[in-house]
Amino acid sequence: MTPKQTRFVQEYLVDLNATQAAVRAGYSKRTAVKIGSENLLKPDIAREIQRAMDERAARTGITAERVLQELARIAFLDIRKAFNADGSMKPLDQIDDETAAAIAGLEVAETFNDDGEHTGSVRKIKLSDKIGALTLLARHLGMLNDKLTLKGDAENPLTLLVKAIQGTSIKPVATPALLAH
Repeated sequence: MTPKQTRFVQEYLVDLNATQAAVRAGYSKRTAVKIGSENLLKPDIAREIQRAMDERAARTGITAERVLQELARIAFLDIRKAFNADGSMKPLDQIDDETAAAIAGLEVAETFNDDGEHTGSVRKIKLSDKIGALTLLARHLGMLNDKLTLKGDAENPLTLLVKAIQGTSIKPVATPALLAH
């Protein structure tokens, strides 16, 4: 690989945008779209990108499997696991990992009487977006069709109506009286 191609690989890993990677690697802005897509098709560049991505995944532990596991934790949260039988919230060290992973935040407000004595506390837990997680999982599993389908003239309701009534209407015919005027 050339030094510019090596730089392209490094820049591509930043945001996975081939056009921007080409520009940052020193290719012309005018040809960056073409060069970027061509570079991704070159076997040696594609192999190097995959190698670097695999290395990064191993180093960080960020893999598609781990992302799916985290989404599943959020999507399938059973909030009852965060509470005791009497309805009080469990202490944080007693909440299981699956439930804790779905908690986005915790707000605690301490209450005191006029003498400054602690009288209690209010705990609010904020959960991660369950619907968003379910949507992403459904999309990953192919359960959602996000593709826009444009219907052509053959399926256009107006075209279908015109075709249905064609031949049934009275066709205009020239009459001698109209031609005389």
